[in-house]
Amino acid sequence: MTHQLSDLSTEGLRVFVAEQLERSRSRTVQLTDAVDTDDLVRQHSRLMSPLVWDYAHIGNQEELWLVRDVGGREPVRQDIDELYDAFMHARADRPALPLLGPAETRTYVGEVRDKVLDVLDHVRFDQGRELVDNGFAFGMIVQHEQQHDETMLATHQLRAGLPVLDAPPPPPGRRLAAPEVLVPGGVFELGTSVEPWALDNERPAHSVRVAPYFIDTAPVSNGDYLKFVLGGGYQDQQWWSDAGWAHVQKASLTGPRFWDQVDGHWMRTRFGHQELLPLDEPVMHVCFYEAEAYAKWAGKRLPTEEEWEFAARFDPSTGRTRRFPWGDDSPGPQHANLGQRHLGPAPTGAYPAGASPLGVEQLIGDVWEWTSSDFRPYPGFRAFPYDEYSLVFFGPDYKILRGGSFGTDEVVARSTFRNWDYPIRRQIFAGFRCARDPRPAELA
Repeated sequence: MTHQLSDLSTEGLRVFVAEQLERSRSRTVQLTDAVDTDDLVRQHSRLMSPLVWDYAHIGNQEELWLVRDVGGREPVRQDIDELYDAFMHARADRPALPLLGPAETRTYVGEVRDKVLDVLDHVRFDQGRELVDNGFAFGMIVQHEQQHDETMLATHQLRAGLPVLDAPPPPPGRRLAAPEVLVPGGVFELGTSVEPWALDNERPAHSVRVAPYFIDTAPVSNGDYLKFVLGGGYQDQQWWSDAGWAHVQKASLTGPRFWDQVDGHWMRTRFGHQELLPLDEPVMHVCFYEAEAYAKWAGKRLPTEEEWEFAARFDPSTGRTRRFPWGDDSPGPQHANLGQRHLGPAPTGAYPAGASPLGVEQLIGDVWEWTSSDFRPYPGFRAFPYDEYSLVFFGPDYKILRGGSFGTDEVVARSTFRNWDYPIRRQIFAGFRCARDPRPAELA
């Protein structure tokens, strides 16, 4: 999707929206049809909902926004609104609710989708409603479904039993010219005011000045992180913040989630497969505190979200802020590892076509990247179309992640997209890269 979405004709926009709705639903069906009924209704972790809850929640949000609000139609199942309100029931409590069963869920979401497509056939995008301008409400629902698909993919990673998902391996990696690059700093436009489907916390675009800094050319690899583990990083309090050290002690952390030692070999479990730890892939399933401790151990720090976006979007040769590291074109398979195309991060250097002008690679896709920034509103922020998407989460309790993972769809993976989570979370597909301040001689 490009920011020229507004240039589409009404019929062109209808076709584009229908394609995005179908693409997201195909992925949802793949993730839910891959497992049997018992796996759909089981809670695989108290951190996650049963897959069948996510599935019906996707349909319920689609009904609320597109059938009832945009379409002005009669409710399909108003009686289940409370069951699938994410703010009414914690994830740990959802299995005890009288949820729709798998067959009933499939019938419900199918009926909702039929009505949505009818709404799409008749909606006017030029009626002066901000909610439907450039198809925004449809784009919001497409993104919502894709975000829940990534959540369901994380649930698949947590389930026990034989593997049920399959995908080809990512492209091979290559040796990078340098481990880090100097970003000259300057003024650029953080966020966006022009992306039609950007969400409220990405808005508005505003000028930010960034001082010069170094940033890693690629995310920290398993091999590099293993050195921290083997060097006693989890036993040495000096690398950890007070909150991080308290969490290490409380949770008995000794390494990234899903890592194990078997007969002297380091292994990782990925969607039911136990395999040798691939040293050249980005480390994944680490929390913010682990990322922060590694960075300190390495003599560096985590980038701020401003530094991350500057590295991803600023072209120093033109002074222009791009949409993506590689330019303004939407992500293609040559640019980034997205959309569950592969079932894991790609090796370091696998996407040279996705590099930024300064040579920073794999900023989009592979792993979400922890930053040092708290989740805060931008100057001029306005909650739209509802407070519960962003407003209620702002504050120091959540840390910002950027860039998307291999499980993030391209419709979500904007360079301006802001993800956030608690700093202890490890079930998400999160890694990180480091940054550091330059020494005076390095700026001479």
